[in-house]
Amino acid sequence: MSRPLALILLLATIAFAVAPFITPPFTGYRSGQFPVEILRPAIQPAGYAFSIWSVIYLWLILHAGFGLWKRPDDPAWARVRPALTVSLVLGTVWLAIAGASPVWATAVILVMAGAAILAFLKAPTEPDRWLLSAPLAIFAGWLTAASLVSTGILLAGYGYTGNEEAAYDMLGVVLILTPLIQSRRPRMPVYTLTVAWALVGVAVANWGAGTYVAWAALGIGAVVLAAAAWFWRRG
Repeated sequence: MSRPLALILLLATIAFAVAPFITPPFTGYRSGQFPVEILRPAIQPAGYAFSIWSVIYLWLILHAGFGLWKRPDDPAWARVRPALTVSLVLGTVWLAIAGASPVWATAVILVMAGAAILAFLKAPTEPDRWLLSAPLAIFAGWLTAASLVSTGILLAGYGYTGNEEAAYDMLGVVLILTPLIQSRRPRMPVYTLTVAWALVGVAVANWGAGTYVAWAALGIGAVVLAAAAWFWRRG
């Protein structure tokens, strides 16, 4: 079954990368989709931060292509394919869901993130460090951040918390979750570096807004990077 799964993963990866070109453009949830109008979600990173998707798409395609070509029956590669395929298949339809329902979009991206993290944790960091573990690390790292952004916007948009409070709550989850996951794969800090990239994007988006969200994001980014460095030394 390993070779068919490798082919399915490659097809799912290509579909995932092509989806943004055939799905109506998504530039964030619209304020009219929520009972409470939020002009600018405090937890949402600046637009430039989303450019990381080009790296994610390319790296995942290289991962899937190399896996089918050179590692179709390798047990280490086979272990990650089911969870990664689930995440990619859900990701292929996520843009369409997000345009229709923030609630369902949040539920789906949480499952996507969970599946991507599971795949990352199943992947050894050696010997195929940059084609097996690293692509999963950047994918899981960004989905960790993106799923919490979506959750924070949902909480504020439905009035469960205020806009800034939702940002602080989600940043607190990042502070706990990121080192916890990184500690399981201490020799692959790409995961934490990706989360830190998102945190800097949050800081940039909130700079000069008269709140402490930007400083909180930068501070938590520094803490999770320091934790990743400590795990690296121990690992």
